[in-house]
Amino acid sequence: MADPVPAPAPADDPGNRGRLVVKDRAIAKIATTAALQVPGVVPHRNGLTRLTGRDLPRADVSTGSRSVAVNLYLGVQWPCDVAELTRRVHGEVGDRVEHLSGLPLHRLGVYVAGTVPAPPDTDPADNPTGPAPVAADTVVAPRPPAATPAAVPAAVAIAVGLLAVAAATARELLIVRGTISGVPWIRNSVEWVARLHWERWLVPASLAALVVGVLLVLLALAPRTRTHVPTRRRPDGSAPTVWLRPVDIARLCSVRAGTVAGVRTAHTTVNRRRATVQVTTPPEGAPTGLEDAVADAVTDSLTVLDRPLRVTVKTRRPRGTA
Repeated sequence: MADPVPAPAPADDPGNRGRLVVKDRAIAKIATTAALQVPGVVPHRNGLTRLTGRDLPRADVSTGSRSVAVNLYLGVQWPCDVAELTRRVHGEVGDRVEHLSGLPLHRLGVYVAGTVPAPPDTDPADNPTGPAPVAADTVVAPRPPAATPAAVPAAVAIAVGLLAVAAATARELLIVRGTISGVPWIRNSVEWVARLHWERWLVPASLAALVVGVLLVLLALAPRTRTHVPTRRRPDGSAPTVWLRPVDIARLCSVRAGTVAGVRTAHTTVNRRRATVQVTTPPEGAPTGLEDAVADAVTDSLTVLDRPLRVTVKTRRPRGTA
């Protein structure tokens, strides 16, 4: 007797309706929207993120067959209690993602990727996560801008030499094992050094090695050269936070000197102690007191610096004039 044929499933059976797929972009939108509901999390963008389109909050989502993982990058109002804020974000985002997507949350990483200063008239009660108290002794003075250490070229040369030694050692190993054929460099070099006796050229070679060694030690201990000049300190005496390049100071001096009557063009060179301004006067000659007027104008513009520079003014006529 043949088995009975099962009856076809009804047309409205859930199994015949297809399947639901939640895209990563949708889960990312759910996560960022939920994060913005937490007090202290704010939208954040700057010039770079506007170009790259990576505004905050932003979510990177990885969806599996049975769960989902989210990395959440936030912008927050500062100062705030970061531990409390991230705890609230975990709770809000986790519940919202699991409820709306139907997928259990395997992992949620919260990263504070940007800060926005809180408005000065903000009521602390409006932001339960902050502001956090900041102790005065925790303020660290910023480091002044400095050039690349002088030992960098020597370090690069030593690193390249070590890579060459590693390559020669690997070649020697392959020759000993018979993998490749060739003349062993290391063994021949060691045998040559073992047979070496006193020669006259050893004296200059030893002196050269001594000079190179002392030079490398001096380069390693040399302080980094400052590349910027600090502006005036705050009234409370705190460390400067704004620094200017010498070329910026030179341009400032040239522009200020160019506003003095009788100056056609101005060019400035700046070093650590002095600003030298060379001005071109009209063909008929420099007006009386021009150098003093330029020096006063330039000195007044340099009051923004933490350490005053000595101003020297030199005048000259245009080329082709007697």
